[in-house]
Amino acid sequence: MDWEELHTNLPSLMTFLTVARLGRFTAAADSLGINHATVSRRINGLEKVTGQRLLLRSQSGWEITAEGRQVFEIAEEIEQSLAKLVSDDTSNAVTGTVRIGAPEAFTGHIAVPVLARVQREHPGLDVELFTSTQRARQNRSGLDLEIVVGKPEVPRAWERPLVEYQLKLYATQSYLDQHGRPATLQELGQHRLNYYVEAILLVQDLDAALTKLPQMRPGLASTNVYAHLTATLESAGIGLLPDFVADAHPDLVNVLSEEFAHPATYWAVVRQESLRNPAVATVYQALRDYADGGVSVQPGHSPTVR
Repeated sequence: MDWEELHTNLPSLMTFLTVARLGRFTAAADSLGINHATVSRRINGLEKVTGQRLLLRSQSGWEITAEGRQVFEIAEEIEQSLAKLVSDDTSNAVTGTVRIGAPEAFTGHIAVPVLARVQREHPGLDVELFTSTQRARQNRSGLDLEIVVGKPEVPRAWERPLVEYQLKLYATQSYLDQHGRPATLQELGQHRLNYYVEAILLVQDLDAALTKLPQMRPGLASTNVYAHLTATLESAGIGLLPDFVADAHPDLVNVLSEEFAHPATYWAVVRQESLRNPAVATVYQALRDYADGGVSVQPGHSPTVR
């Protein structure tokens, strides 16, 4: 791509950058203040100019191809250079935007308190959190940092365990009074389970928890852990919930506490090239410090960072 082509396609490069980060054309259109057709036209035009397929559709949205990774990195460099032109900050303060994908429970109970502290120390740092419970993406997706459940295997990436927790069974006392408290795992077959939609549950460690349980009737199945929590608080069944989430609610009773607890671990995945960005390195280090501090997630309290 020569200078004339680059100059002409700057809007397309920035549009591609936004789609890669957000994973969806509609989300990119809303972010940029343009329509879906314009996003599609710009991406198609950029692919014609580069002669490469830059994006591929996956179950979780649009992901960057191997060829698109180089274009993405160039677009990031251009974005950072343009940001310097309009920045009044001439100090060495950490600035820029870090985009993190993480499950809802990790985001609400761990990431937000930790990152709020980082932002207080670095006012020029922006953080965008995208909540989802899925496997780590094999191709770079525009996320600077991913938090996943279970050990990931991603080429050219750093992987590190952050927080251990347990999935346990919970119900309200009113539910147990009405439907009976199961005394054994086998008796769970008479109850509804509030958990993920099994047909689309792609995280092995979360799916493995179900193999330890008898077949239960689906309760309110959802892709969102807080829906499981709310359904359980509303006495709509027994919830299979992270202990650090459920234990913050005194109305919930841990059912079969001696017979069942499924261990799980949140892992951080960050690609090597992302760590060259001081903003990403700062956020990653803050989460590492939290993990290295050995601080457990206390119900109803924000975690602290050393």
